[in-house]
Amino acid sequence: MPSFVMTEKCDGCKGQDKTACMYICPHDLMILDKERMKAFNQEPEQCWECYNCVKICPQQAIEVRAYADFAPLGASVIPMRSTDSIMWTIKFRNGALKRFKFPINLRPDGVSDPYEGLPEPNFDDIKSSKLFTQA
Repeated sequence: MPSFVMTEKCDGCKGQDKTACMYICPHDLMILDKERMKAFNQEPEQCWECYNCVKICPQQAIEVRAYADFAPLGASVIPMRSTDSIMWTIKFRNGALKRFKFPINLRPDGVSDPYEGLPEPNFDDIKSSKLFTQA
């Protein structure tokens, strides 16, 4: 199921030209209805269900179906974002809650070094079956 906006919670990011969900959507599906000041998914069948809009929405007004690998049928997923982490709350059909907290990468774009902290590769071991991160 694609993302959908709960109109009773959405405030259109307080009348800005571009809402947070419009800014973050990788497929440019979210748009703002300027008459009602509510965001909505203009082409739901094209939604990738990537959760970007769900995570960034300051009003928690967007929901996406929970994936079956971490939440069973009928469960809801609510992310709560802080300055350095995201707390995922899974609400099961029976009312039980589970929470998971994960840090957010706070590095600026383009600064990440994927080989940081890893040893220099030894090209003499090129024919070895080991990976370069293995001793």
